[in-house]
Amino acid sequence: MLVRCPHTRRNIRRAAFTLMEVLVVVAIIVVLAGIATVSFKYLSGAKEDATRAKIKKVETAVVSYNLRNKQFPTDLVSLTQVQPDNSQAYLEPGDILDEWGQPIELDLSQMSPTGKPKIWSRGEPGTGRAISNW
Repeated sequence: MLVRCPHTRRNIRRAAFTLMEVLVVVAIIVVLAGIATVSFKYLSGAKEDATRAKIKKVETAVVSYNLRNKQFPTDLVSLTQVQPDNSQAYLEPGDILDEWGQPIELDLSQMSPTGKPKIWSRGEPGTGRAISNW
């Protein structure tokens, strides 16, 4: 008489992953982490470039204000408001913030050889690398 065991190879359920399955998942995670690291590096550089562009825009507004009023503005907030002669504001409120949400600074005590004041941002927090117009 032939007796069949109810737990044949086909009926046994697996209770764990195979080594190959685990290695494939780990490899996928490593590749994704590598892509994220490289992308983060380029994102940081893009924020610096965008901040340089904003500083250049602020510089243009400061020079325009100086040409019109024969003096530099005392602060950048005044450039975001309607002017006393009811002309439009030189800048939008978001234009005086860098890409990390910090205010862009105007330093009238430091002038370039071409007569433009220093305009700068503190840059990415924690790096100590300021970004300026000159």
